[in-house]
Amino acid sequence: MMPLLPSEPRPLRILLAEDDDEMRALLTLTLARAGYAVVALEDGFELSDYVALTQVCGGPLQPPDVILSDVRMPGRNGLEVLVQAQASGLSCPVILLSSFADEETREAAKRLGARAFLDKPVDLELLTATVREAADAADP
Repeated sequence: MMPLLPSEPRPLRILLAEDDDEMRALLTLTLARAGYAVVALEDGFELSDYVALTQVCGGPLQPPDVILSDVRMPGRNGLEVLVQAQASGLSCPVILLSSFADEETREAAKRLGARAFLDKPVDLELLTATVREAADAADP
């Protein structure tokens, strides 16, 4: 892949955490087709590690523009990583996905500052629109 020229904007980096292989592949493909650079992670452990290794935290990895995460995953859940990201100074929007969300989980996500909470199976057009809106709202 050729490096971007200085005048070309870099694609927005989406950090995607989804423990279901097929869902992760579908979401990755959908977001890549929409023009995003997707870093796909398998679970809450990988998501937590990525957040800890961002440059915001003194690490070598570029911070994401948006985090898209399942709520219920092995390792840390999406809510826990949202708290971790905020505590570390990572200010990108977080969008949560869940098949099993109850009202208490939705309220906790809202209270913690999640930009959006989408139910699975997710409408892919709604997903890409929500990611775009979150990225646009976060862009100064």
